[in-house]
Amino acid sequence: MEKRRGPVVLRRAARVEATTTDQRLLDSRGPSDWVHTDPWRVLRIQAEFVEGFGALAEVPRAVTVFGSARTPRDHPEYALGQEIGAALARAGFAVITGGGPGAMEAVNRGCSEAGGLSIGLGIELPFEQGLNPWVDLGLNFRYFFARKTMFIKYAQAFICLPGGFGTLDELFESLTLVQTKKVTKFPVILFGRSYWDGLYSWLRDVVHAGGKLSEFDLRLVHVTDDVDEAVRMVEDAYRAWEETH
Repeated sequence: MEKRRGPVVLRRAARVEATTTDQRLLDSRGPSDWVHTDPWRVLRIQAEFVEGFGALAEVPRAVTVFGSARTPRDHPEYALGQEIGAALARAGFAVITGGGPGAMEAVNRGCSEAGGLSIGLGIELPFEQGLNPWVDLGLNFRYFFARKTMFIKYAQAFICLPGGFGTLDELFESLTLVQTKKVTKFPVILFGRSYWDGLYSWLRDVVHAGGKLSEFDLRLVHVTDDVDEAVRMVEDAYRAWEETH
């Protein structure tokens, strides 16, 4: 004997349910912990993708900029973030950040004050963060993977300012996607030589030298201190992308 629950087939010991799906739907009594089960989470995940795709579908060309939430407003890296945000806006790019404080706020602020479209994609965290006041278009996500999809789907380049685990996570995910050609013509720029040179040296002298990266893989990473050079790399990549679309 078997029992069917939609596409699911239950046999032998798995046939323990005594009620039907309709019966459980219409019964207002009983525990409410079902809203925290994995099947219900799928709908929340789906909703995040639908909301993200809908809100960002008409965003013009954009650059995703990552960086630390812990960068103080009086730190030189904050001023650098503002400069990068403004330069991208003047070049006709929207900016996309994690929407939080620190370096993310600086980039959003520079872009917004320069007249560009400043986008922030926030994330639910144990400590309250919220979107910074220079975000023009903002979304809040529950799930990191849904948020990361939006960072990638609607950008033509990544720029990484100095940051911690979150920035490193986003950096290496973007590099993996470019390396495996999940995204194409997509520059990944590390801004701040004094901060990133140690990481780049390790990739070159240890990872590449040990045969874990190819020469092509290593060339995916660009390190610079020059705002104009970073914007030029973004523009060159965008033109190359346009030629293939």
